Amino acid sequence: MRKDQSQINNPYRKSMHGLRRTVVLVGLFSAAINILMLTGPLYMLQVYDRVLSSGSVATLQGLFVIVVILYTFLGIYELLRTRLLSRASYRLDTQIGGPAFSSWLDMGIVDGQSRYYPVRDLEVVRSFMASPAILGLFDLPWIPIFLAVVFFIHPWLGWLTVAGAAVVAIVALLNQFVTQRVVAGAMSNDSDERSFVERSHRNAEVIVSLGMKGMITDRWKKMHQQNLAHNQRAVEWSEVFTSFSKAFRLLLQSTLLTVGAYLALAQEISPGMIIAGSIIAGRALAPVDQVIGQWRSIGRAKEAHRRLLLAFDSLPAEKPRVDLPQPTGRLKVINLTKMTPDNSSISDRARILDRVSFEVGPGDGLAVIGDSAAGKSSLARLLVGAWQPDAGEIRLDGATLDQWKPADLGRYIGYLPQTVEMLPGTIAENIARFDPEAKDQDVIEAAKIAGVHDMILGMPDGYATYIGISAQPLSGGQNQRLGLARALYGQPKFVVLDEPNSNLDTIGDEALVVAVNTLRRRGAAVIIMSHRPNVISSVNHILALHKGRVAKFGEKSDMVANTSDVTSQVDVLAARKSRL
Repeated sequence: MRKDQSQINNPYRKSMHGLRRTVVLVGLFSAAINILMLTGPLYMLQVYDRVLSSGSVATLQGLFVIVVILYTFLGIYELLRTRLLSRASYRLDTQIGGPAFSSWLDMGIVDGQSRYYPVRDLEVVRSFMASPAILGLFDLPWIPIFLAVVFFIHPWLGWLTVAGAAVVAIVALLNQFVTQRVVAGAMSNDSDERSFVERSHRNAEVIVSLGMKGMITDRWKKMHQQNLAHNQRAVEWSEVFTSFSKAFRLLLQSTLLTVGAYLALAQEISPGMIIAGSIIAGRALAPVDQVIGQWRSIGRAKEAHRRLLLAFDSLPAEKPRVDLPQPTGRLKVINLTKMTPDNSSISDRARILDRVSFEVGPGDGLAVIGDSAAGKSSLARLLVGAWQPDAGEIRLDGATLDQWKPADLGRYIGYLPQTVEMLPGTIAENIARFDPEAKDQDVIEAAKIAGVHDMILGMPDGYATYIGISAQPLSGGQNQRLGLARALYGQPKFVVLDEPNSNLDTIGDEALVVAVNTLRRRGAAVIIMSHRPNVISSVNHILALHKGRVAKFGEKSDMVANTSDVTSQVDVLAARKSRL
């Protein structure tokens, strides 16, 4: 059966396949370790049956030297096995950490929704690979070896051990059956709770100011209690099975001693075989006991592994692309349509944008206006490639956005979203988009065009001021002006500004107008979503949206006579068109 292309290009699957050699080596070391585990029982067998009966000190000394050598190799192999697994977990994280974080960012812009948490799931898998829980899984295949040795000592002891192993295996299967759904539900609830906590922390100012602290705390407590209940149910069932397995294993060892003593009295086995058989049988059941004890972590790792496979499989395959020449800034939008992000059929989904078409060229300025929920911000996200259209095309210099390499396209685009938040780092790093090869003069030039150079110099450490943390808070206007400088870094050829002056004062408004005019003089195409007349005065085209449709598009001079009356006249046009 032919594999899906997304599965073939899945980096997590490739990394897991790359660990096969490590798995084989760990399996070989596990084989050696389990064979060497027979050292103790066989040594006791020889001591009881040969040394004590013969009274030979030389035999005891020789046997002890052999035991020391074998246990030395056992320690070395155990070290190599654990070291291989810890290095494998480290290698997996280094290979998948970047793609996991990148996919997490991609999922964050798919209409703001995400069903997977690859970074968190990778941490679970990595921790499991370096934990003792996985060692029990590698020891499970060697249970038949210990059972064979017990059968060699006496069939009665062998069958008794097999019966005990069957009981323990049934307990393990019951543990998996009972806790599997509970563990999956607990992980889902844990993800929802963490998301709620993170969002609440980001909006703490609003929550406290509006008196919502008590209600939000109660909401979190309710989610947390549900999460605790799920986890507690999983823990309680695991505790039941673990306790039963431990008690049964001890009972089985005593039963083996009793049967062994009876066989020794019947002269069918030697006294040394009683101790050796009991120890070997206990060793045969130890991996199962260990797996049952670690079943919750095994279940979480299994669920995280499944989610990682699905997360990377859900990402679209990387398209083959070529290096296109630097664009001039000619943008053409053809019948652009975007639906609401729900699970209903396309015919039943509401349209955020409906067959929007327009064209701007280098040096043009376009003001997109309209009432609330007209689709302005949605159009901005589509124009910069953050969202993908359901129909229609967006072409930059004749090429659709998906024909450009994402890194190249990002350098040619400037984007200021409606909500601006700076990342932890210096002001220079944020403006330079965290480019490690950014030049200081380019950062300063972007700041000067945005009109924030003097504001930055007034910061405690100037461009080296560390922001994005509570210790250095920024006002809404400062965030927006720094976001504008970030959008203008690298002299982009196509700039989209979504409500760029919503938090600006008069000085910031004036700086924004100067920045737009500067960009246009340098040949960049600028698109602004705004109602402010002073910003609209710096453009030469106007696009009026009404309920996701184009109400009017054309030269500003042809649409309105007075720039200050743009909003009211466009609203009239939109209302008139809606009645048609």
